[in-house]
Amino acid sequence: MIGASDMFKETKAMTLIKTLLPAAALIALPTLGLAQEADVTPPNEEIGYIFTTFMFLVTGFLVMWMAAGFTMLEAGLVRQKNVTMQLTKNIALFSIAALMYYAIGYNLMYPGDGWSIDGVLGAFSMAAMEPVGLADTETDLTYASVGSDFFFQLMFCATTASIVSGTLAERIKLWPFLIFVIVLTGLIYPIQASWKWGGGFLDAAGFLDFAGSTVVHSVGGWAALAGALILGPRLGKYKDGRVIPIMGSNLPLATLGTFILWLGWFGFNGGSQLYMDTAGNVADISRIFANTNTAAAGGAIAALILTQLMYKKVDLTMVLNGALAGLVSITAEPLTPGLGAATLIGAVGGVIVVFAVPFLDRVKIDDVVGAIPVHLMAGIWGTIAVVLTNADASLGTQLYSIVVVGAFTFVVSGVLWFVLKTVMGIRVSSEDEINGLDMAELGMEAYPEFSKS
Repeated sequence: MIGASDMFKETKAMTLIKTLLPAAALIALPTLGLAQEADVTPPNEEIGYIFTTFMFLVTGFLVMWMAAGFTMLEAGLVRQKNVTMQLTKNIALFSIAALMYYAIGYNLMYPGDGWSIDGVLGAFSMAAMEPVGLADTETDLTYASVGSDFFFQLMFCATTASIVSGTLAERIKLWPFLIFVIVLTGLIYPIQASWKWGGGFLDAAGFLDFAGSTVVHSVGGWAALAGALILGPRLGKYKDGRVIPIMGSNLPLATLGTFILWLGWFGFNGGSQLYMDTAGNVADISRIFANTNTAAAGGAIAALILTQLMYKKVDLTMVLNGALAGLVSITAEPLTPGLGAATLIGAVGGVIVVFAVPFLDRVKIDDVVGAIPVHLMAGIWGTIAVVLTNADASLGTQLYSIVVVGAFTFVVSGVLWFVLKTVMGIRVSSEDEINGLDMAELGMEAYPEFSKS
């Protein structure tokens, strides 16, 4: 039963509600009216813009972390007397890429309607972001901020230069290398990338390269191959028909570099989904992460087993490069495969590395860190493998695009390396190579016990 006191409390409460409702309505109505007048953009569109921008920033700094991975990998695989040189090259090339992509690369790669030659050569202008707070602008909220897009795409540009650094280690001069990086990041990379990602003629032809097995990785590999051919092998690498192993300085460091690259690749491939504005896009990003991870594992395990079968012992450097080759292989299409297919695609990359490294030695192409097998050869495989899981891919178009990008990059890079060799020389002297580039190029003593002091 309800007592008299309970009825009194209920009546009092009802009276209070009836009194406050009109006041609440008077306060709320003007606010609702103002919201309807000011918020002309559908809420979901603005939220999508925010989330996609945030995705580019997060995945962008993951890809930036790959610069640390390349640096540690290279530092671990060169001899102690050349470690500081590799550290110097990597921080310099990243900084050069940042400036060149701002000064010319970004709009050359993404010209919009401003092509200098339609579908072939982009716009020559400096990158510019929106005003602070989007003031006085009619911003397209269907994508992401210019600043986040620029930041994300820059990291891919820098990655291409890092690939070249490792191949040519231990015998190339610092300044000719950095001059090459200026041209690579300012012109070579953006021009060919515009053909696909900027809406150029390869994109119109139906070329598919989700995150850059060809656009990023094989381009770095082609540039490195051209440089290695012109530069020549390290002293003592090939002697009397034999390949002389040259051990790196720090395999724990090289292994750490590989794991850092593996981590950064989630940003590399995941961010290339380009949108995080719907549940479907978020689900696809998670699918890309899972496929990227399993492809790396497939490449590592394939190299692990194959080196045991071929050499009766596991080769750690092959396993490290097998993981990286798996990552490169899945980069052209990390979305459409299932986990099983992604694992197999990565495993083929690992197999490629195990056979390609000794092949390069047989033809006397000295690649210090194995970047040509990992980034060029596995990049070609990954681009071809798109047809296995993506029904929209054409094998003919994929092959055509590989040849076009490869020919352009290799020829232009080769000409540039030849000019640099002729004008200023690209290789240190035999004495400097023996003493180490840390001492010859940077004035540092690699072995303090031999210091005059």
